[in-house]
Amino acid sequence: MKNISKVSFVIIGTMIGAGFASGQEIYAFFSIYGIKGILGIAISSILTGIIIYKVFKIMQENQIHNYNEFLQKISSNQKINKIIQIIVKIFLLISFYIMVAGFCAYFKQEFQIPILASAIIMAILCYITLSKNIQGVISINSILVPILILFIFYIGIKNINFTAKYFSISSNYISNNSHLKWLFSSILYASYNSIVLIPILINLSPYITTKTKAKTVSIICTIILLLLGTCIFCLLLRGENYISELELPIIQIIKEFGKIYQLIYGIVIVSAIFTSCISAGYSLLSNLKTYNKKHIILLCSASILISLVGFSKLVNIWYPFFGILGLIQIFYCIKKSY
Repeated sequence: MKNISKVSFVIIGTMIGAGFASGQEIYAFFSIYGIKGILGIAISSILTGIIIYKVFKIMQENQIHNYNEFLQKISSNQKINKIIQIIVKIFLLISFYIMVAGFCAYFKQEFQIPILASAIIMAILCYITLSKNIQGVISINSILVPILILFIFYIGIKNINFTAKYFSISSNYISNNSHLKWLFSSILYASYNSIVLIPILINLSPYITTKTKAKTVSIICTIILLLLGTCIFCLLLRGENYISELELPIIQIIKEFGKIYQLIYGIVIVSAIFTSCISAGYSLLSNLKTYNKKHIILLCSASILISLVGFSKLVNIWYPFFGILGLIQIFYCIKKSY
């Protein structure tokens, strides 16, 4: 159970970074579709759980040790494998930079700290952590992620009365977007998350040695993602009139609960950014044939400049795009496991 909990926390930490904890992802992929968005969160969480189980299953059955071996096993088409590798590396790189931009956006919005200053601080922290191995990532996630989960759950519970009242008054809370756009959006959400998730799952496979453990981890992660996503979704209802204009909407909404909650959630979201950032960075570096401290320095230094682009712009443009590309890898994973 110790390994199962550690692995689960790393997986959750990988997925609930700045975009999730800030509300940007939930708003862009689910909230804009109204009540159907909750169903979308459920479908996306279940699909993510399936992906987690399938990856661990493939790893166990084929004695795979790295990402290249994994691609060779799920597809014999070398061109497809190269395309997937390129997609993964670019996405991991962009995800790393988006997390740094999210870190900067928080300190700019809340404390008016210049983006350049906070970007330098984040780059230094990432360099120190990425210089360690996967055990360092696991140790950090094992501490920070449980705190993040518990706090979001707690705020979600405090928000129950508002949510119940909201839906009793707004019984027609349905977006004008018809047909199955909400379903496609939920699939894209799971898809782009899988791009950064699968490489980290491969590094975690030594901790999950049986199918029973793989199934347990996938179920735990599905439930946690569903509950966390629903909590964020319901919190966003409080700010439906202004959230589209904010970089970090949940931060503004949390202020309604009091300064102490604002302070705690600030710590929570910075932790989420950090855990997601180092997971993306480590996955990227581990996909290189060889890497050393020079590569880490280059990666972290470039993040200082890219953070100036803007957090919300990066999330809303790149994540849906990579969600479409990520479907290729999901298709071959599911196909291979049968």
